[in-house]
Amino acid sequence: MDPTVLYNLTYGLYVVGVMDGERPVGCVINTCYQVTSQNPILAISLNKNNFTLDAIRRNRRYSLSILNEDSDPTVIGTFGFHSSRDTDKYADYGYDIISGAPVVRGTFAGRLILEALDFVDCETHVLVLGRLVDTAAGEGTPMTYAYYHKVIKGKAPKNAPTYREEKPEEKPAASNLTKYRCDLCGYEVEVEGELPADFTCPLCGASRDQFSKV
Repeated sequence: MDPTVLYNLTYGLYVVGVMDGERPVGCVINTCYQVTSQNPILAISLNKNNFTLDAIRRNRRYSLSILNEDSDPTVIGTFGFHSSRDTDKYADYGYDIISGAPVVRGTFAGRLILEALDFVDCETHVLVLGRLVDTAAGEGTPMTYAYYHKVIKGKAPKNAPTYREEKPEEKPAASNLTKYRCDLCGYEVEVEGELPADFTCPLCGASRDQFSKV
């Protein structure tokens, strides 16, 4: 079986938002689809270790913000590669409340507010079925998972249902450029010589010492 065929499946990117008591928490997901047309029900997939899943179980009202191609890429790094257990992901962006659910501020293709109806165990992940209760219009072209990989050069976090161990790349012919990869989010950059001491990952904000030569 060739698992690389799965790369041809299409996905969008979304920021999930939910209140955990008095504070907003959330994460980035890439698995969401509409299940029904009448009184729409949507399904999302979350890793069992995801703190946001625990918060949705406690407070069933949550939001989905649809990322577009002009969305701030650091939102993906912040919400996708850190845990709400120990990080205030909204600190640099702020948030608004729409119909009882937090939405991170920024440029998005639209907002969906849902009420969790059921949780389906899928071994490593949980499928959350939610009833659509409100929407807010957005703008721009929705960001696909292919765009995220090919244009932004991002990688899937280990908790994502689409995460895969990547095969080592073949060494290219010798050049003056050195490739570095972020140990946290997988972002890659090529520079002449060493990375500057003050370099930070444009996707997740990791510091220079969290990059490794490829």
